[in-house]
Amino acid sequence: MSMVDEPLYPIAVLIDELKNDDIQLRLNSIRRLSTIARALGEERTRKELIPFLSENNDDDDEVLLAMAEELGVFIPYVGGAEHAHVLLPPLETLCTVEETCVRDKAVESLCRIGSQMRESDLVDSFIPLVKRLAAGEWFTARVSACGLFHIAYPSAPDMLKTELRSTYSQLCQDDMPMVRRAAATNLGKFAATVEAAHLKSDIMSMFEDLTQDDQDSVRLLAVESCAALGKLLDPQDCVGHILPVIVNFSQDKSWRVRYMVANQLYELCEAVGPEPTRTDLVPAYVRLLRDNEAEVRIAAAGKVTKFCRIVNPELAIQHILPCVKELSSDSSQHVRSALASVIMGMAPVLGKDATIEQLLPIFLSLLKDEFPDVRLNIISKLDQVNQVIGIDLLSQSLLPAIVELAEDRHWRVRLAIIEYIPLLASQLGVGFFDDKLGSLCMQWLQDKVYSIRDAAANNLKRLAEEFGPEWAMQHIVPQVLDMINNPHYLYRMTVLRAVSLLAPVMGSEITCSHLLPVIITASKDRVPNIKFNVAKVLQSMIPIVDQSVVEKSIRPSLVELAEDPDVDVRFFANQALQSIDHVMMSS
Repeated sequence: MSMVDEPLYPIAVLIDELKNDDIQLRLNSIRRLSTIARALGEERTRKELIPFLSENNDDDDEVLLAMAEELGVFIPYVGGAEHAHVLLPPLETLCTVEETCVRDKAVESLCRIGSQMRESDLVDSFIPLVKRLAAGEWFTARVSACGLFHIAYPSAPDMLKTELRSTYSQLCQDDMPMVRRAAATNLGKFAATVEAAHLKSDIMSMFEDLTQDDQDSVRLLAVESCAALGKLLDPQDCVGHILPVIVNFSQDKSWRVRYMVANQLYELCEAVGPEPTRTDLVPAYVRLLRDNEAEVRIAAAGKVTKFCRIVNPELAIQHILPCVKELSSDSSQHVRSALASVIMGMAPVLGKDATIEQLLPIFLSLLKDEFPDVRLNIISKLDQVNQVIGIDLLSQSLLPAIVELAEDRHWRVRLAIIEYIPLLASQLGVGFFDDKLGSLCMQWLQDKVYSIRDAAANNLKRLAEEFGPEWAMQHIVPQVLDMINNPHYLYRMTVLRAVSLLAPVMGSEITCSHLLPVIITASKDRVPNIKFNVAKVLQSMIPIVDQSVVEKSIRPSLVELAEDPDVDVRFFANQALQSIDHVMMSS
């Protein structure tokens, strides 16, 4: 190919690939647009590549999505912000396609480009584009338009601003619910750019239209705008305009709308101030906590701690705690589970006395719930209660429940308890721990479920770190080593795992005198799985013990294992021997 034809080559290849039947080829060529644009140069990209992309949009959704994404970062390839307007036509076309994810990506790219464009270009190119989309015959264009107003509005002259507000108002009353949904979703973003004078008049009237919509899917999106608008308005306007809407929504006939209110309510408390919260929002929240739809109660229960943090403790104790008691015995396990995941956070908010009197009985009932997820959610947050009620009370009231859960029939509950033990140990102190929980830790090493045995071995290591090697030598090591004679090989494997984890914590002396001899004995075991795990443990001990011990005890044992009839045993033994040689060479 001659030098004259060279610049034509990239665009010719692109055209060929974009017309290829193979979707993967078309996708690859779109993803390489930036490379092609660099090869063409800025001017030819503007004059040839972008017009070509504008015409070539009848394609697979996946290709269009990739194109919408690529064009969003294309400003540097067309010559910077002064030429950004050339990217608008292909994206405008993509804003009208049927596939939602393509439209969303095109809107996102247009917002990115619009935020970098010069003010004059926004007025000449971007705002007319928004107006064209908003007046589009097909609803997809109007849906896309809603997401662009917040970029177009700030740089528009006053006349155009009035027109844009009026256009957005029309979109809020559009015949198609999809358009009204998009208008409701983007109202908060648009409102943030509108001047305060128009916020109360124009935006609030749009908001009222949306809140009275006959489609619940539009109303529930209007709930999201409540919190956004509440932050923009001053408290008295918020009380006048937003509060009545929220109170009505909390009694809406559609459970989906009430669900959204339950999720958002705590954000509004900050916007309206303490007094309206007490008189209006607390009763609304109590209604949601007692809603007849389980989904609404789940959402409300999940926000109970956040809500209690905002209102004062007296209000929480007086109004919200009675509902929490009811929810703790709710007929839906999912409601109880949602409550269990957050209820611990109420302890610091309510203070010690209220926690002991009111919350503790609820914790205990949830700890005994028949549904394992409820019990799990309580266990995983126990530390938040320790800080409030103190360890003495915790040990008297919650410890019996914890001991009961340590033998729970669901292994995940036992696992959660094991993972909580080191934290409990550090707070209970060594004496108390030995009395109540020491035997449990050993019992778990012989659990039927591997994950429990593995977690129990890790637990012993963390306890040894917490209480020190001397305590471990007295309370853990002898009992662990006794288990090496267990008739079942899986339990003997657990001992090997525990020893490999304890050795680094116990240090060289205890490892050589107590742990190593047991491992050497285990190398004579008749089960190959034990023998190759012995090889692994011996390898892990090489850095811990002295070189003389390695040569005298570890190497001979590994040499013997390296001649074992089992291929896996030989493999791991040789690997360990190589590790010894490597340490020797480096030292």
